[in-house]
Amino acid sequence: MLVPAPRGELTSALLTVLQDGPQATAEQYGKLDGAAGRVLAGSADVLRDDDLQLALFLLYELHYSGLDGVDADMEWQPELIRVRRKLEAAFEAALRQAVPVPAAPSPEAEEVAQTLFKLAADDDGPSVSRFVARHATEDQLREFLVLRSVYQLREADPHSWAIPRLAVGRAKAALVEIQADEYGGGRPERMHSALFARTMEGLGLDTTYGRYLDRIPALVLASSNAMSLFGLNRRLRGCIAGHLAAFEMTSSIPNSFYARGFKRAGYGPDVTFYFDEHVEADAVHEQIAARDLAGGLAEAEPELLEDILFGAATVLTLDALQGAEQLEAWKEGRSALLENSPFRVDAQALDAAAAGAGVMA
Repeated sequence: MLVPAPRGELTSALLTVLQDGPQATAEQYGKLDGAAGRVLAGSADVLRDDDLQLALFLLYELHYSGLDGVDADMEWQPELIRVRRKLEAAFEAALRQAVPVPAAPSPEAEEVAQTLFKLAADDDGPSVSRFVARHATEDQLREFLVLRSVYQLREADPHSWAIPRLAVGRAKAALVEIQADEYGGGRPERMHSALFARTMEGLGLDTTYGRYLDRIPALVLASSNAMSLFGLNRRLRGCIAGHLAAFEMTSSIPNSFYARGFKRAGYGPDVTFYFDEHVEADAVHEQIAARDLAGGLAEAEPELLEDILFGAATVLTLDALQGAEQLEAWKEGRSALLENSPFRVDAQALDAAAAGAGVMA
């Protein structure tokens, strides 16, 4: 992944260590640890703290495809793991304080599924999808894709951490079934991340992972970080199962609105196929995720039920927080992306690229 610019004392110290790699000194690690302590002590809102969320995102990225120019051995550098755990503890505490969790039903698959379906149905958060369907401008459609690219260009990867963390049984089989579809059923061109990249290309956007990271706000990073937190910590396997269940259960209808918005702007099937595909796929996945994954896990490990519900509720809470900020910016005629970064959207250049990609008139 491309390395972004620092957003404060913490990311500046972290990037210095990462760039020096195995040659990083004890003094540099001391500065990093001190910066982490000061940022944690002084942060007014962990979820919206750009410096903290970017640092956590970069530390997690070491466990995915890595960072350009950063030695692969840094993934398991003990001091980096120690700093990550400090940031994780504060992040998890902030999530547990911010996320309202419904009362737990009995740990039976159908009861758990019905609780999750009710949780999704009762969600009254701001609807970015309806705004996209009815009002989004050309620039806002591009911003929407840029904001989503942090997750969609590696779609399924965070949830796949859960596969080896679940015991053989109903929940694990359900998770593998869902993930197999996400990865295209063995056809690389059908991987959902590849389909999303095709949508971005249709609007003239760069699909290099991390290309737009300098413009991504903290709450979007927090959504990605929550998945990594849940997936990379075995004790939180209930959270990642519940997260995926809610993710699938709240996807089908919004994707139909997203498709409508891009069609309204004149884009054809090459751009809208990603959204159309999810309308059908996620309608099936939501049943498997709610009953077999979340419900099956609750039956097998009842002690995880609270975390299953917390993971599901986290999706809705973070989506609502991020959606509110995004819609507020758009309705006020502002960009929903960060402005104080080296990167700027060149609308004229993007229009030319989109035209060359075959946008329908």
